[in-house]
Amino acid sequence: MSDPKKIHIEDVYKVYDGRAVLDNVDLCVSAGEFCALVGPSGCGKSTLLRLILGQEQPSRGSVLIEGQAAGFPDPRRGIVFQRYSLYPHLTVLDNVLLGRRLAQPWSWLPWSKPRPDDRDEAMDLLERVRLGDAAAKFPHELSGGMQQRVAIAQALIMKPPVLLMDEPFGALDPDTREDLQVFLLELWERERLTMFFVTHDLEEACFLGTRLLVLSQYYTDARGADAPRGGKIVADYRLSPTGTATAVKRRDEFKNFIHELRETGFDPAIRRHVKDFDLEHPDSFQTLTAEEYRRDGEKSAGNP
Repeated sequence: MSDPKKIHIEDVYKVYDGRAVLDNVDLCVSAGEFCALVGPSGCGKSTLLRLILGQEQPSRGSVLIEGQAAGFPDPRRGIVFQRYSLYPHLTVLDNVLLGRRLAQPWSWLPWSKPRPDDRDEAMDLLERVRLGDAAAKFPHELSGGMQQRVAIAQALIMKPPVLLMDEPFGALDPDTREDLQVFLLELWERERLTMFFVTHDLEEACFLGTRLLVLSQYYTDARGADAPRGGKIVADYRLSPTGTATAVKRRDEFKNFIHELRETGFDPAIRRHVKDFDLEHPDSFQTLTAEEYRRDGEKSAGNP
């Protein structure tokens, strides 16, 4: 496959104990995109992220990272969780260096030390996340926002082609959360990372993302009203960059778009047919089965 996409998901289903969580999901992500994923509770957002990470495997379908099977977690994907993945007995610098040290032979030996080049790179990363002065501190000496910046540096030092973030700012107070949103946008603009950001906050998603994905279990198809349905990508928008000025959140256009999103995938009373999803992004695609595709009263015709 020439010029493979960073992420390619096709015909993906995930079933737990007979219950469909993800239902024929298709997604293609190009390099440098900042994908923000939103959806109602129980739609499968974290499940989809775990499939991309390789922490779980699909029940059916394929998940590719740079053209190769996702398999199990490896350095192709970095991850930042809501709970900071920091070791309390290590300094900030040693926490950032940990991934590099564990990748070295004999890293478990007590006299093992980080390579000078790795140390220099870790310090450079800490400067870039505005924590150069905190390198010798321990996690308990940092605020929540500072700890999350350390966790981001910890992921970045492994140079993952894809950086996954699962509700990374969900435990922070509103002011710190907005500061971290601006920081993350500045980082993305400088590094042009390929990012996959899961959040329950629509305002956050619309402010950060260059691409907005709505995953929802609230839709209809030809399988009948009582058929079990897992989450599908019901909307896929290419967003205009907002920049780092948070004043955009107060604009009527921004607020109206968020109101539209609440109807698109979050309201159980508003369910669009699978043929009517807002799949506007150029990379968006859909592989419907004949059962899903047919409208009531139509003959089963498969994909259009």
